[in-house]
Amino acid sequence: MKAKVHVRLKSGVLDPQGKAVRHALLGLGFAGIESVRQGKLIEIELSETCPERAYASVEEMCRRLLANTVIEDYAIALED
Repeated sequence: MKAKVHVRLKSGVLDPQGKAVRHALLGLGFAGIESVRQGKLIEIELSETCPERAYASVEEMCRRLLANTVIEDYAIALED
């Protein structure tokens, strides 16, 4: 089973990387960009076959290491 975890800053938290990407895109001539928010995607291959146990395990990984839950949100998607 594969888990995909998308981690992003919570709304209201400043995103200096997103701001730098927006500035670079505008410098390359891309117009009309209001804002950019940057996140990260983490893919994890799991040996677990039970979706409920796999989700619970990945959620614990997020809380303990993958996301700073004070300033970041995360979303978990499981694939067979």
